[in-house]
Amino acid sequence: TDELLPLVYDQLRKLASSQMSRESRGQTLDATALVHEAFLRLVDSEIQTQWESRNHFFVAAAESMRRILVEKARQKKTLKRGGNLVRQVVDASQLADTQPSEEILALDKALEKLEVREPVKAELVKLRYFCGFSNVEACELLRISERSGERYWTYAKAWLYREIRSESSKNSPAE
Repeated sequence: TDELLPLVYDQLRKLASSQMSRESRGQTLDATALVHEAFLRLVDSEIQTQWESRNHFFVAAAESMRRILVEKARQKKTLKRGGNLVRQVVDASQLADTQPSEEILALDKALEKLEVREPVKAELVKLRYFCGFSNVEACELLRISERSGERYWTYAKAWLYREIRSESSKNSPAE
């Protein structure tokens, strides 16, 4: 663990910064905290995971970061944390937007369904969206061609978009 962190920290920090740039203002979690939380989960002493390759480690890091962000989004929605309270708008520019939490939960639900149907495409989404890898980097980690990666990315985006829209139309009240 002591040797691994210095080797991967810069890359993990870059990935976390990329992911956090998509989140709304007012987050209590920053890129550094996301990296540290993900790293702690990855090297949990009770699990003693042996990393087979660079690919294996970064796929696990992407999954860990995704789970952390989903957990944070769910926490925001819980009653204990005021998830169903209606805020009085004082100054809209000072309040955090709750929309990204809703979006991340919808994406997580759809991504879980995609993972059952198309595991490689789901891993590609995790690496590109949650870790901020380029198509070239993600394809290298997944050991697929760049052209396949482009096709998979196009397919996954369309499939996730359709799935999220389908779910949101089911959950929205009838007019």
